[in-house]
Amino acid sequence: MGLLTDENIEKRLLRFPDWEHRNNTLYAEFEFDNFKDCFSAMSRIAFECEAQHHHPEWTNVYNVLKISLSTHDENGVTEKDFKLADAIEAIVEVED
Repeated sequence: MGLLTDENIEKRLLRFPDWEHRNNTLYAEFEFDNFKDCFSAMSRIAFECEAQHHHPEWTNVYNVLKISLSTHDENGVTEKDFKLADAIEAIVEVED
C-alpha cells in the first residue's frame, strides 16, 4: 500500500476538518451529547472497522471519543487510514 507523504496527508486532510496529522497518525476527537450516543457511534464504527479489516487505537471517556488511525504494517498513514476516516466521518455525521 505504501506510506503517504506528509505533504499528501496535509492536502487530503483539507477534506477532513475534524482530523489532524499527529505522530504518524490521523487523529480526531468527537464529542457527543452523552455516553449512550458516544457508545452507539463506537459500536457502529467497530462494525465498519471489522468490514475493512483495519482497527483504530481509540479511547472513550463519558461523551468524548478519541481516535488515532495508522497502518501498523507500514508504520504510518496510508490510503487505508483515509478510507476508514471517511467511513467514521459518515457514521459520526449521522449522530449529529
